[in-house]
Amino acid sequence: MKKNIFKIASLSTGIMTIFALTSCDNRDIIENYSAEKTITFENVVTPKDFVQSGEIPGVTFFAPAGHKVILPGESQTITFSAGKAQALMFATMYGASKDWFFASKQPGIKLFDSNGNAITGDVSSEVQLWDNGSKTNTSGQPESLPIALVPGINASQLVKLNLAYNDVTSRFTLTITNTSTGTANETPLSPGVWAVSNYNGSQLVNSAPFFTPNALTNPEITDIAQTGTIDKMITKLNANTGIITGLSPALVIVYSGDKNPIYELGKVDDGKGLKEIAQFGNAMKLQNSLKSVPNVKGIYVAGSAPVAPGNKVSTKIQVNPGDKIAYVTMFGFSNDWFYANEQSIDANAAGDLTSKTSLFDSGTGIDQYPGAGNHQALFGGTPQAENAAISKVGNQFPNPSVQNVLKVTIN
Repeated sequence: MKKNIFKIASLSTGIMTIFALTSCDNRDIIENYSAEKTITFENVVTPKDFVQSGEIPGVTFFAPAGHKVILPGESQTITFSAGKAQALMFATMYGASKDWFFASKQPGIKLFDSNGNAITGDVSSEVQLWDNGSKTNTSGQPESLPIALVPGINASQLVKLNLAYNDVTSRFTLTITNTSTGTANETPLSPGVWAVSNYNGSQLVNSAPFFTPNALTNPEITDIAQTGTIDKMITKLNANTGIITGLSPALVIVYSGDKNPIYELGKVDDGKGLKEIAQFGNAMKLQNSLKSVPNVKGIYVAGSAPVAPGNKVSTKIQVNPGDKIAYVTMFGFSNDWFYANEQSIDANAAGDLTSKTSLFDSGTGIDQYPGAGNHQALFGGTPQAENAAISKVGNQFPNPSVQNVLKVTIN
């Protein structure tokens, strides 16, 4: 299920970068330098199964069970972000059973059609009723059978699912309604869980979340199916949920003076190519623009393809005493974010430069949840334009710290 993770280089939709490199050894400007250094960019992200996850809370307090449930006629909503190819998985107990639970098809509720349009409205056909196989349906005695569909019951008549979508934010709202009132299978629904699997550029990181049909169950789904408790599943989801990203090849410059030629914090992007890196990982325009900047002494590119977690790229640079270096690489699973050095760096320095690096918003595209936004290059989209000043990325999203994504060293 998790094999071939992060084959990001195969992306036709995302951050594939076109580099027009001239001259030898990745150098655009050749001068007589006094020293050769190597600068390395490593993607140190720890891959996680899910980009988002959470709880489907109950509505009415149910005294015998000691927690809230969704009674017949009641509804509950959840909101989440997703891009093309991603799906929503959920699970909640069929309360009037020994070990049955509602869940969507694998890998989850389909959210976009084949044309990339968001699916909205009634999606109740996506819900199914499963027998956990851990208790007999009559006596409730323990058994050990594979998870299987419950025959003879139409789950969509008991639970209604309705999707709404906001294209600007790429956020969905799912309304879950218990419609079992008056049926032969009237039942409360327990609090449940939901998750959206991370997408690595070619496939979902986890294509069978929560359980595997026709296989034996696990402790987390068993607790939901038998008692409606979600503590174990929430713990597991929390440990396996997080924003991940690829990086674009890094543009590195050697320059003189006090002003970083790549970007200026607090100023609107000047149209010389930073936008193309921040939105698509394409360094060509900025690379060419910097050739005409008088204080830029050398331009280099580390790598020629997106940098997946666990991979690294390097380039050699030529420096003189007094020179400085600056660099930029795209936070690949974003709309318009980039990593760059916030502090000035002596080109003759050595060691770890990560602490001098920050994550910036180029202000050229409206932000969506990282790795779950349909206008992101990862999903073949184009960010919706904005015209804001370059700024440091804030805490709107639970972004990993710089040192948990990128390591920059020079030797």
